Amino acid sequence: MRSRKKNSPFSNLPRGVHAIQARGKWYLYYQRGRGTPIAGPRTKLPDNPHTPEFWVALRQAQGIIGAVRTDTVNAVIDAYIVDWPKLRKKLSPGTQQIYTRHLKIARDAWGELGAKGLRPSHVLEVMKNLADRPGVANNFLGAMRALSAWALLNNHIEVPLTKGIGLYETGGGHKPWTDEQIGAALEKLTGEVRKGFLLLYYTGQRGSDMVRLGPTMIDDGGFDLGWRGQVKTGVRPWCPIMPELAAEMATWPKRPGPFILNAQGKPFTRKVFTDNFQEQRAKIPELAGCTLHGLRATAVSRLKRFGLSDSTIADIVGMSLPMVVRYTRFEDKRASGKAALIQIEERMAKKKLERAKA
Repeated sequence: MRSRKKNSPFSNLPRGVHAIQARGKWYLYYQRGRGTPIAGPRTKLPDNPHTPEFWVALRQAQGIIGAVRTDTVNAVIDAYIVDWPKLRKKLSPGTQQIYTRHLKIARDAWGELGAKGLRPSHVLEVMKNLADRPGVANNFLGAMRALSAWALLNNHIEVPLTKGIGLYETGGGHKPWTDEQIGAALEKLTGEVRKGFLLLYYTGQRGSDMVRLGPTMIDDGGFDLGWRGQVKTGVRPWCPIMPELAAEMATWPKRPGPFILNAQGKPFTRKVFTDNFQEQRAKIPELAGCTLHGLRATAVSRLKRFGLSDSTIADIVGMSLPMVVRYTRFEDKRASGKAALIQIEERMAKKKLERAKA
């Protein structure tokens, strides 16, 4: 038998797993250190990597001792993740990261228990334990809904796991920052956190994309996120660089790589930047309750104030039209309120004039 990498029907195989074609059929094997002087023995694996049995056999080949069940929650989650490239509705890289992170909650809660024994009551109990973090609870529920739909279709569970379970209220989502909060941030944030704040405020990008922004992404007076596009969606917006941001950027060091770097001189991850922001936020009373993601809504609202249409804003920020409408709901309410106040004042003045004439 000889290995053929071209036209292999498999993608994203785990490390150490390789496919070999013989007589028109593909076979999967595990071999640690394949092609090196320290290569280990080759172990035949089940031919379908989208089943729990494959993952159990792989773990045993990797040296896990003892019997491993094929029907556990861990095994089903493993099979679900490896099936992502084959799903009819593709998951974006960002969604995959979110699902992986929140499915770990399921692993921690029920990992080695039988998947077919799971019921909505078990999911509800975890949701209750996360009630003090409604955003995390809702993301966990979203991941479980996706897993449940796939597992039910593939006969890994017996009942829908999220039936009847609703989302927690999250206080209306991430609200835009007020003008007072923006002023406090401009005055009191320092260092790399201030630079990251400015990039978020003027571009409206997510934190995961902001930490990537650098001089090489500037194209014709705007930011182009490159062929990868946004981390979560893959959308490739062109964000014009506002004059205020351009003036700030002119004072920043000119070097390759991202604009902002951590204390070790390395690129930030979104999480580490958030941690740094929260440390400074704790010392600035005016920023209590502000979230970095709220700056995405702030940027959209700012563009709305300039009179841009929702579709134009969607193109600039790289956001779906429904999300633009959602993020500008606060700005629309403010505009409606101001318009109503003007109408009331005009009517009161008119009535006052009519009474004076009478």
